Amino acid sequence: MGVITKSQPALVGVDISSTAVKLLQISRAGNRYRVEHYAVEPLPPNAVVEKSIVEPVAVGEAIKRAVARSGTRARHAAAAVAGSSVITKVIPMSADLEGDDLEAQVELEAVNYVPYPIEEVNLDFEVLGPVPGSNESVQVLLAASRAENVEVRASALEMGGLTPKVMDVEAFAIENAFALVADQLSAPKDGLVALIDSGATMTTLNVLRNGRSLYSREQVFGGKQLTDEVMRRYSLSYEEAGLAKRQGGLPDTYETEVLEPFKEAMVQQISRLLQFFYAGSEYNRVDQIVIAGGCAAIPGIAGMIEEQLGVPTLVANPLAHMTLGPRVQAHALAQDAPALMIACGLALRSFD
Repeated sequence: MGVITKSQPALVGVDISSTAVKLLQISRAGNRYRVEHYAVEPLPPNAVVEKSIVEPVAVGEAIKRAVARSGTRARHAAAAVAGSSVITKVIPMSADLEGDDLEAQVELEAVNYVPYPIEEVNLDFEVLGPVPGSNESVQVLLAASRAENVEVRASALEMGGLTPKVMDVEAFAIENAFALVADQLSAPKDGLVALIDSGATMTTLNVLRNGRSLYSREQVFGGKQLTDEVMRRYSLSYEEAGLAKRQGGLPDTYETEVLEPFKEAMVQQISRLLQFFYAGSEYNRVDQIVIAGGCAAIPGIAGMIEEQLGVPTLVANPLAHMTLGPRVQAHALAQDAPALMIACGLALRSFD
């Protein structure tokens, strides 16, 4: 008779972006993952502005709809705060400290690194390992976010009928999901990979080496600009324009007059983000570009980036090797997969 190990309750990953709530639940058997439940639920315009929740009730209602549509029974959730609202710092600490002593010392040290009153901040830390060439010190990763950023997300989840169990940082969630696309890369093992997450209003660059983030920067640019242009040019509502972008049905001039210029602009934005990275580091090229987020679904975008920037480019699909549960529609999931990097990284927290 086998030993029964009590597993922790399943977590759903909930990514709250500026246009949608993306919910994903994954199960694992051996080293195989399976997508059990997923839903993408649109948000009303301006409920979330550049990753800040402006209308928690609207977000809570969207979460409730996403939970219902996905069919998940899990009630524990993992969500994330945006990189721009988090301060992360690697600090050296004495290797002798453990448990509560270490925690107390980290809190004392944090005051030197966090520009807000410490009582307004949620802190977390993780011991990364010894400081190279020293047995006395360890490197500790400190992450701090204004409490209000965490609380507004937690309350939106609760309004949606979920209990927040894990509050992560988007960049760490992306790192987590990145492990699932690593075998799709052509870059050398220790090569530099630029992961571009291009959503509705923000485009984020994460440069990774050996699966760890070296650099992160975000700028305001995204698919909403394309939606706005479609609304303006074809006199459509926000909802109609979003639908037309995904499902087609626009005049023949759309490709040449609207979509192509947007793709050109997107390549320029990516080029700019990379220039910022090169300017501030010892590197002057990356080995591969991986593109994620809603804009990654634009036909031909990877080829255009590769051609203009001269770097092999692929569209991220963190769910490529996963089997699908009976509730999941393969076609819809394939279309949404590049936009599910953060949700996927959060869903993987079930197996920590």
